Amino acid sequence: MSAAIPSPTAHPLGQTWFGRLANLATLGLLILILVISTGEMVHGQLLKFGELVFSDPSQKVQYFLLRADPEPPTCNPHVDVEQEIARQAAANAAPGGPGPGGSGKADELDDLLGAKTFDADATRASLKATVQDCAERHALYTHIRQHITPQLKLYRGLETSFFALFKFGADNRAMILLTLLTVTAAFTTLGFHHISLRPARRARDFQAQSWSMLAASLLMLYSCVRYYQISVDSGVAIDDPRVYFAWMALFGSLAAVSAWRVVSPPACAADADPGTWLRSLECVPLIANLGIFSCLYFLAQGHPSGPAIYAHKILDFISIPLALALHIWAGMLFKQSRLVDLFMNILRPWKLSPEALTYIILLAAGLPTAYAGVSSVFVIAAGAIVYHEVRAVGGTSQYALAATAMSGSLGVVLSPSLLVVAIAALNRQVTTSQLFYWGGFVFALTSTMFFIASQLHRHNRQERAHVASPRVAVPAMLREMKVVVPYVAVIAAIALFYSHVLDTPFNEISAPSILPIMMLLVLVFDKKMAARQEAKAAVPDAATHGTVHEPAYAAQRQKTALKAIDTATTETIEHVGSYISLIVFTQLVGGVVERTDVMSLAPQVFPNVWLAMGFLIVAKVLLGMVMEPLGAILLVSSTLAPMAYANGIEPLHFWMMVLVAFELGYLLPPVAINQLLTRQVVGEAEIDRADAEVAGQPLYRRHERWILPCVVMSISLGIVGFGPLLVQHVDALHPIMGWFHGPAMP
Repeated sequence: MSAAIPSPTAHPLGQTWFGRLANLATLGLLILILVISTGEMVHGQLLKFGELVFSDPSQKVQYFLLRADPEPPTCNPHVDVEQEIARQAAANAAPGGPGPGGSGKADELDDLLGAKTFDADATRASLKATVQDCAERHALYTHIRQHITPQLKLYRGLETSFFALFKFGADNRAMILLTLLTVTAAFTTLGFHHISLRPARRARDFQAQSWSMLAASLLMLYSCVRYYQISVDSGVAIDDPRVYFAWMALFGSLAAVSAWRVVSPPACAADADPGTWLRSLECVPLIANLGIFSCLYFLAQGHPSGPAIYAHKILDFISIPLALALHIWAGMLFKQSRLVDLFMNILRPWKLSPEALTYIILLAAGLPTAYAGVSSVFVIAAGAIVYHEVRAVGGTSQYALAATAMSGSLGVVLSPSLLVVAIAALNRQVTTSQLFYWGGFVFALTSTMFFIASQLHRHNRQERAHVASPRVAVPAMLREMKVVVPYVAVIAAIALFYSHVLDTPFNEISAPSILPIMMLLVLVFDKKMAARQEAKAAVPDAATHGTVHEPAYAAQRQKTALKAIDTATTETIEHVGSYISLIVFTQLVGGVVERTDVMSLAPQVFPNVWLAMGFLIVAKVLLGMVMEPLGAILLVSSTLAPMAYANGIEPLHFWMMVLVAFELGYLLPPVAINQLLTRQVVGEAEIDRADAEVAGQPLYRRHERWILPCVVMSISLGIVGFGPLLVQHVDALHPIMGWFHGPAMP
């Protein structure tokens, strides 16, 4: 991204009136998204609880009858049946009546069926049933009124208000997403936080960012206007015109903010050295490059509405970006807690080598990476911690940077990864259970490959690691584990509450809605525990277990829960604005690929499965190098996946290869998004020091942060891509085919 992450105490844009407004708006929208995602679950439990507490089966009063004040019945329960029978008999026999004694004309149907006679017994039975039903309705009305207590009114007000909020959110998900994107993208543009190859430092860097964003925003605004005009002129009724205007408002806001930044650059842009225009091109945001390129292509093709049409496709799988926003928020809340510190405190007594410690960190990072949704979110949330911990035990800067970039690339195949959920949602040929089952093996492969590669290229191979004696390390580790037990209890209690009280187990479907709530509660608990430990540490000779180690990055955390939530929300704005904007603009590149029909240049059926797999691997890596993962999955599902199936590649095998290939692409230039995010969270100054540290050393040492992750993921990709094919097509390996039987399709 465009700049190193600032200290929360010095977040200038976040402290402005616009920053405070954006913070409140984003917090409100995130809470509304939580209500949407949990609304059906929570409302169902509210109805069950209301039925349990306020219903009265003995009087046939159920809670659904109490959700609103009843209307009194209009019928008369005191009708004299015999008197009414006599009245009807007299009316039937009177002159002009319909009966045999009357001279009035009977109904034409009566003429066909014969004369109609008055049946007193049938009328009596009907009247008695009507009177009884009326009496029961009046009795039920009385019982309902008796059950409408102040407590019921308070509860049903809560329940119906929640339902109204949930229904409003569910009916307006597209508008909520576009509003969230407008607020966060405008904030991100104003603060120069969009993802770019190099952060802006000098005047021309900021000008390049502002002018390119202005051009891309105006082109997209024009495309949205043309899309609306074409939709109106088509004569087909537009489902929701507000969505079209929301897109215009989004890109209009970005254009306005960019124009403001053109005439009002930040104060740091006034340095004496303005930089060069050529170097400033590296600072152009990725979304500006994608937007300008795609819009110019569609304009040249005479299809100006094309970019807007493909951007609009994000609403076809709207639950994914909404879930991603919640994952990012949970990641930023996680960053404000001490959970990673507490885990590292357990490992520190062993005094492990940098390579061994990194291996354990990568294994442990797999789970939070999966919960973070995509690899990039974990790098944002915990990348700085990983880097400084590896450095603290003696790892070189280049090796620590490599570990940081890799930390987010391994766990994307584990449950409940959002990428896997998206693949299963878009492709019926595979299920999440299948992908997660084999994802465990892929995770073990990639993490072990990193450990082996790091051992082969150890900086101090001639030195023996001085691992602490178990007699010393185990007691110290147990003391640190004691500090973690309350956190584990809190997390377990939350999971049990959702599972048993709300009847919602924690899985890949419920994770986006449960994680933010879990992290909010854990963060509040963590701040209280930290305050208590600081108070004890201030007392002479007090026990200070778990609080002695105070890493440098801890200064970025706020001391109180409210300030931590505020800071986490501000950082969420930046990352949601930059990342979801990248998803939107990736759709445009997918549109260009579809319109150019470049995929048709490759043979749909290759001479053999080996050539097909080789082509698909190269294609996936190239996509991962230039596209955001969720958008790339959408493109692959409609283009390359059918090609793979047609060439005899199993769907499960294909998608596992895709996940590994994408992660390799995220580590490769020209974009290398995980490397860019590592650069962001570590800081430009640290990157410069790392490069200066290895100046004049061999090629591998100078570029270890690039070479090591790429070599590991390349070897892993080769094994994942071609290993199953070897087992299938080499006779000598057929005996081990039974090892590859995983969960079957439901």
